[in-house]
Amino acid sequence: MSGVVGGDENGGAAGQDMEADNEPPQLIPPLPKGDSSELGKIAEEGASPSAKRLRLSEENQRLDVELHHVHGEVAQAEGLQDELIPPVQAPLPGHDGFPGAEEAEEDVGSTGVEVGYHQNGDGGHETPLEGGERKPEVEEEDNSGSSDSPSVGQHLGLDFTQNPRVLTGSWAEYSSLPENYLKGCKWAPDGSCILTNSADNVLRVYNLPPELYSYNWDLLTEMSPVLRMAEGDTIYDYGWYPKMNSLDPDSCFFASSSRDNPVHVWDAFYGEVRASFRPYNHLDELTAAHSLCFTPDGSQLYCGFDKIVRVFYTDRPGRDCEERPTTVKKQGQSGIISCFAFSPCLSVYACGSYSRSAGLYSCQDGSLLALLPTRHRGGLTHLLFSPDGNYLYTGGRKDPEILCWDLREPGKVVFSLQRKVATNQRIYFDLDLSGRYLLSGDTEGMVSLWDTQTAPPDGNEDLLQPQAQFQAHRDCTNGISIHPFMPLLATSSGQRQFLSPGDSEGDSASDGEGDQAMMSPKEIRQDNALALWWAGPIGPDAEESQEERTPPAEEA
Repeated sequence: MSGVVGGDENGGAAGQDMEADNEPPQLIPPLPKGDSSELGKIAEEGASPSAKRLRLSEENQRLDVELHHVHGEVAQAEGLQDELIPPVQAPLPGHDGFPGAEEAEEDVGSTGVEVGYHQNGDGGHETPLEGGERKPEVEEEDNSGSSDSPSVGQHLGLDFTQNPRVLTGSWAEYSSLPENYLKGCKWAPDGSCILTNSADNVLRVYNLPPELYSYNWDLLTEMSPVLRMAEGDTIYDYGWYPKMNSLDPDSCFFASSSRDNPVHVWDAFYGEVRASFRPYNHLDELTAAHSLCFTPDGSQLYCGFDKIVRVFYTDRPGRDCEERPTTVKKQGQSGIISCFAFSPCLSVYACGSYSRSAGLYSCQDGSLLALLPTRHRGGLTHLLFSPDGNYLYTGGRKDPEILCWDLREPGKVVFSLQRKVATNQRIYFDLDLSGRYLLSGDTEGMVSLWDTQTAPPDGNEDLLQPQAQFQAHRDCTNGISIHPFMPLLATSSGQRQFLSPGDSEGDSASDGEGDQAMMSPKEIRQDNALALWWAGPIGPDAEESQEERTPPAEEA
């Protein structure tokens, strides 16, 4: 087993945009016990200078740690000890350091506590206390209970009694090219950064601004990406490694699939291609995955194709994979597998297809366990399990409904949620870690919030009304992601703009004026942006400083 470093002949070189003085974390703990993955190991031959810096000598490490402590003393002198939630992860190299990272590293290193990160709301996060101990963030009084169901009040501190307040975002980054709309955003499992996809086929990584850990919100400026990774063609899907931890560089990576390219695994420290997974069809031709998703333990990567799922092992890059057909003798789930979701409790995964169907499969052998009835008007674009694994949420393209299925009675719809979806692109939705609040954007730029606990217990397929709504963007809000442990929301906006019937498309004018007229349709609402929103309690000082702040969606 060996990892792969560097570019790929089919994938193109990775685009990097890092400062010259970027340094890796000064304190790198050993890999968690039981993690045998060699994907993140960097070969000495052909390794870049930045990669080789990971092989620091013990003396250099001690020197870096001393400098790290000096930085921590300066941060404390600036009054950052009043931060809202002490972070539990260190930032990525190339990202600005955030307050409290030094204390978090010392605490983790001294106590030896492993902080687990799970997909689809499976808990495992812990909040450091003042005395150095760690308190499991569970709602029950019995702390010995499972940490798989943390309460929304203690874990995230979400507060929807008032509309979330926009804090910062990124807009100029997407204005250099026409119609460079975003296609979603996803927080890293450790909450240290956020990943975006856009129409220019570039994946961008943003660091969480350090001012968000205090009430110094008036100091926030527009965010700039610290990494840019360019794919060769249209990006179909992307996803973080679920065990990603900034304290462990080997675990900091994510995967992406794009048209006519293999699946690439990108290093989230340096923006390089670590490895490639090459799926081939029955004609021995390279084929692109339409969807992908890591298993919760990160050992496997599931990729969706036309009527088949291919399973790769993350420690074995290349073309070797397990093939699991979803249709056998015209029986089963047909169509292109467009999205995945893994149950947080059972060895079960769900597949959605563009044939408007959803199926439940066994993780062991890929056998079909249940095929849900076809209820959606369009092909499925997003799936999400509830934290307890009892419910599955499904959403489709050009389909206004999000359906909640009771998996204890496969085929039963508990309730439906209405949103405006008039586009084929993916409109993501997300659940908080308690599974209570579900949020989704729509093509009108609105974000809707539903309280799933207000659903009728008998489950008679009633339409559940949103508890709150707010205007997030002027254009389509296609992506939404809830921070793993802070009351923060990330939203992304934009969509492909089509010319009105009155605009001339057939006149192929060669001069610049004709092209400009075609690219400037009337009454078009463009808002291609990433925005961060505060959805927690507001301190008195922050409330005063935020009274006159204007959300980017309302700017002229």
